[in-house]
Amino acid sequence: MTGFSHVPVLLDVAVDYLQPNPGGLLVDGTLGGGGHSEALLRRLGPTGRLVGIDQDSEALQAAGRRLEGYPGFIGVRGNFADLEALLDQLGLGTVDGVLLDLGISSHFVDSAERGFSFRHDAPLDMRMDLRASTSAADLVAQLDEAEMETLLREYGEERYARRIARRIVWERERDPIRTTIRLAAVVERAIPAPARHGRIHPATRTFQALRIAVNDELGVLQRGLESAVKRLSPGGRLVVISFHSLEDRIVKTTFRRLAGECTCPPRVPFCRCQPLRFLQVLTRRPVEPDPQEIAANPRARSARLRAAQRLDRTEDQLGPQ
Repeated sequence: MTGFSHVPVLLDVAVDYLQPNPGGLLVDGTLGGGGHSEALLRRLGPTGRLVGIDQDSEALQAAGRRLEGYPGFIGVRGNFADLEALLDQLGLGTVDGVLLDLGISSHFVDSAERGFSFRHDAPLDMRMDLRASTSAADLVAQLDEAEMETLLREYGEERYARRIARRIVWERERDPIRTTIRLAAVVERAIPAPARHGRIHPATRTFQALRIAVNDELGVLQRGLESAVKRLSPGGRLVVISFHSLEDRIVKTTFRRLAGECTCPPRVPFCRCQPLRFLQVLTRRPVEPDPQEIAANPRARSARLRAAQRLDRTEDQLGPQ
């Protein structure tokens, strides 16, 4: 087992946008190693509280050790998509701010046995919550060619989705694909030779697509954003750090819709969606890491931060979309 390390991305920017006040109540919906939470707890002071949510028990244990000197820290095992239910279980109502850092933890990538990376020969797992029933190996074994192609195209934005899907099905009929190294080799053989030597490894997008599907990351994000906005106090802030275009698109679209922007197709003669305004978007464009941070932490290079503030509307006006 690799030790749990965590380098928080866009730390100062995230803290500045959340504007934690002494004695306030915040939620870190993606606790990880606790780097963002520690900076926020310092600003909250001895009377402030922070609820740190993570679905991985190892992350909770590591963060708990890091934050044991802060009496206001409350660690909870769960998924930020269930933020409302988790707060209800704690007897908490509205909060002053919510942070979501959507980047995959370095712990997952560096822990060979979790099967997130083709740098290690390991079982093809990719579950962030080990209580989940479906692993990446299950999807590779069970999806038909058309389903696999759709998954790779939509979640991995993979140019060679059809070729890779066909190759996976062909290979698994001869020998089951159960490890990370074997899957990476199958993908590499599937794509044209000139495309095997690009900036990223040929299997990167396939691994991303499977990870997103196994953990329902896009569905979790959509539900989590809606839940967070519902539980923000008036003036409370939501800060989201995303790491690929699929996530950023969901955050951008949701913020715009909840800020009252019309989402009707361009050719519709009049607005039919009749949006209500619950948020003020604070970042017209996403905030990106500066060159110094990228040099110190190359995994930060694709990070994008967006922030919004809750307006004074009653919670029951924000219903399912």
